[in-house]
Amino acid sequence: MVLLHVLFEHASGYALFAVKEVEEIGMLLPQVEESVLSIGKFNSMVSLAAFFPFKSAQAALENMNAISEGLVHADLKLFLETNLPRSGKKKAVLGVSDAKIGAALQEEFGISIQTGGVVAEIGRGVRLHFHSLVKGLTAHAASKAQLGLGHSYSRAKVKFNVNRADNMIIQSIALLDQLDKDINTFSMRVREWYGYHFPELIKIVSENSMYCRLAQLIGNRKELTEESLESLEEVVMDNAKAQAILDASRSSMGMDISPIDLINIERFSNRVVSLAAYRLELQEYLRSKMSQVAPNLAALIGEVVGARLISHAGSLTNLAKYPASTVQILGAEKALFRALKTRGNTPKYGLIFHSTFIGRAAAKNKGRISRYLANKCTIASRIDCFSEIPTSVFGDKLREQVEERLSFYETGEVPRKNVEVMKEAVKEVDNEKIVKKKKRKQVAEETEVQAEEIPAAENGAGETPSKKKKKRKAEEAEDAVVTDNRDEETDTPAKKKKKKTESVDTEPTESLFLCTAFFFIIVLVI
Repeated sequence: MVLLHVLFEHASGYALFAVKEVEEIGMLLPQVEESVLSIGKFNSMVSLAAFFPFKSAQAALENMNAISEGLVHADLKLFLETNLPRSGKKKAVLGVSDAKIGAALQEEFGISIQTGGVVAEIGRGVRLHFHSLVKGLTAHAASKAQLGLGHSYSRAKVKFNVNRADNMIIQSIALLDQLDKDINTFSMRVREWYGYHFPELIKIVSENSMYCRLAQLIGNRKELTEESLESLEEVVMDNAKAQAILDASRSSMGMDISPIDLINIERFSNRVVSLAAYRLELQEYLRSKMSQVAPNLAALIGEVVGARLISHAGSLTNLAKYPASTVQILGAEKALFRALKTRGNTPKYGLIFHSTFIGRAAAKNKGRISRYLANKCTIASRIDCFSEIPTSVFGDKLREQVEERLSFYETGEVPRKNVEVMKEAVKEVDNEKIVKKKKRKQVAEETEVQAEEIPAAENGAGETPSKKKKKRKAEEAEDAVVTDNRDEETDTPAKKKKKKTESVDTEPTESLFLCTAFFFIIVLVI
């Protein structure tokens, strides 16, 4: 005989249900599905064995977090140890809805766990009639507890998201790509629109942002004179090109333009210029963010390519979990599956193709260097993900290794071993830590000196900081001398006492002799 108990986790607490006639239920699964809807039939199959209410909302949140991570909380362990029967003729089986928590419970208690099948249907019925099976619990209170726990759980997940630092990089690189597309589209629109009036400017200036700035600056080409040559030079940064623009404006074959059309073109050009300026700011922000989150990956492969890898993987943690073979073709999934379907050659690289290393390698070595670079990217991402203190030392060393491998392919010069390079990197990191500690100590000492100097300045001491330092050193030296003298006095107290007594004894005799001598001199004079 089998004694089946089903564990049910609710927002209000843990519940343990005893299931009657397990063999018959297993044989008649369709009948179980039908009887779930009726509370009377379901009560004849399932009875409440024990219920453990949560003491507070915080306790409920802690238990739900543990269950979602597949861990056995102390409350759940105590509840099952108290209420789950293990001894007897019938074999005890515990049914759970999640296989992950089931494996943790099996490892903790050593009992047989059942998931799916009948347990899933019984769990569905318990979820439907839970407020009726537990005495003192209403449907309104159960729904209120579920709503509160759902808000707390979601808030905690958003607040303690381990990938929250990566989210800014993912959004930044996505916005950067979108801005590139939009600026390119808008610049082409400005070229086409302003080209009706000044078509020769397109051939002279090819850069999109510079063309928009010139369209905003020139306006009506007929108003362009020699006085505006300096402003043109500031934009194009070339005297000959500015002169060519001035000459082309005088002999242009473009159509005349009305003031209202010119105002709209200038406004649109202003928007495109502001977007281009914002793109530069966003790229600088992405560079600073990558130096904080993934400094080694940024030092190895660049900020933009590293951000694309993180974005494509979903987070830095996911990228660190990938093997080097996956990182190598990350971004070329369509080509990979097409090659597998047609039994052709698989792609050699994906997003890492945008790195400068692959472009510098010869055609026959592109696959080899991409495999080597993917290996180093995997190492860099794992160091960035799991290291506590962010540093770019390992990324610089890995970059040197890739450079050495490139030179090995070209010249045959044998590169250094990875163990040697990593030992050097570890030494540099230790040296950086020592230097940082010294700097912190020095800053702390300077702040202490400044804190001591401020009250002295308030008291009216008009001395310079250098004089104050000298005075402070002199005082310290005097204190040292005084302490030395005191030490000597403590060493020979008896001698000092004798000398003092002798001096005390001689002093009255000397004074008496002087008084008598002075008296005799006065008498002789008289």
